[in-house]
This record gives sequence, structure tokens and C-alpha cells, in this order.
Amino acid sequence: MIKVLMVCLGNICRSPLAEGILQTKVDPTEVFVDSAGTGGYHVGEPADSRSIAVAKEHGLDISQQRCRKLVAKDLRDFDYVYVMDRSNYKNTIALAQTSAEKDKVRLLLNGSNLEVNEVPDPYYGGPDGFENVYQLIDTACEGIAKKLNSHGN
Repeated sequence: MIKVLMVCLGNICRSPLAEGILQTKVDPTEVFVDSAGTGGYHVGEPADSRSIAVAKEHGLDISQQRCRKLVAKDLRDFDYVYVMDRSNYKNTIALAQTSAEKDKVRLLLNGSNLEVNEVPDPYYGGPDGFENVYQLIDTACEGIAKKLNSHGN
């Protein structure tokens, strides 16, 4: 089984969306998707209500997800670790104990043919920011899913 981890700061806005979106694009018997935050501010809480709402508008239910903090063990356990921005990248690779673990960590939008390479944090903005983030993540996850699904063929 291929294991993919989505990472943002608090694990309440971007990474829960990325987890939910990618789950709909891969075979759950072949790919396990999870999410975490580099900060432990919201451990055990559900995703931000605005992330839940934008997911619901697109037919996804992420309301059962609970926030958790990224730990060093995640870099050993997961095959791919996708981070939302450079700050998340820096904080994530700081936990890596080997170069192989560092090599697993990538910016989510790198290689997605989008004009931006970081997923902006929509926390302090309005609903439009969450829709924009959803679209960016959806595009990136489409490409990731193609790569992951081809492993099974």
C-alpha cells in the first residue's frame, strides 16, 4: 500500500481538503491518504467549518476528520509527504532524520502546471479563498492520482 500524507500548518484548512480530495481520486485498497499539521494548535478538532463547507459544495464529506500534529515517525511511515507552502516544507524536513526522509517531502503544487507553487492559507480570508484553495489542491491531486494509480497498473 502506498501511503500519502498532506501537511499544512494547523491541519484545519488546506491539508484536510487535500486528504479528502485525493481520497476520491485513488483506489483506497492501494493508496492510504492522511493529513497532519506542523503546529499542534488544533489537535483532535474537526477541520475548519469553511473547509468542510467548500468540500461539501464539491460533494466531499471531510467532517469526520480530526486534526493531528506531524511527528517524525510520519516521515518514516509515509511514502510521499506533500506540503502546502515553503514554511510547511521547512518545518517538515526539520523532523527528517535521513536524506531519504527529506526526499519524500515535496511542495504540493510543484509540477502541477499552475502559475503558483504554494497553496495560500485561507484561514484569515473569506469563502472565496477556500474555493480558490480547493481548486488549486484539486488540480494538484489530479496529477498525483495519475502517478499513484499508474503504480497499480
